Amino acid sequence: MGRLWRFDETIDTDILAPGFYMKAPLKELSQHCLEALRPSFAASVQHGDILLAGPNMGVGSSREQAAEVLKYLGIEAVIAPSFAGIFYRNAINLGLPVFTLPTAYTDLPQLTDGAEVTFDFHQARMTLNESGIDIDLDPLPIFLRELILDGGLVPHLEKRFATEQRS
Repeated sequence: MGRLWRFDETIDTDILAPGFYMKAPLKELSQHCLEALRPSFAASVQHGDILLAGPNMGVGSSREQAAEVLKYLGIEAVIAPSFAGIFYRNAINLGLPVFTLPTAYTDLPQLTDGAEVTFDFHQARMTLNESGIDIDLDPLPIFLRELILDGGLVPHLEKRFATEQRS
């Protein structure tokens, strides 16, 4: 169970991982995540929270730190009507679940900032706890789910190579 962080605007990679802090350690960089839109975000986000963004989430540069800071801060999943391709793949490669929100749900009034939600990765479903509304997200293919569950691309490949060497 977590809290929903709703951002209706498109969030670009410069807002997630500001360029001024790119050479800083991840711990410091993460403290500036989304500060241009919501200065209290990094200090207030908790493990298990869900980020709901506007369309074309993660547009901008190819910096993988944009997805990495969200995972570092404890975001359980990022949900948006659409994603920039590079951000989407970076998130998956780092083990951060990203799900597309079907258009039927985009204007649902219960999707409010701060709502308590329960997220089910395996079912690709988010439940709004107060109203009991289930939101079925566009599911990920099995091979991407496995990659995310393994912690991202590198741990997934390490696991796969170790399994192949034993056989």
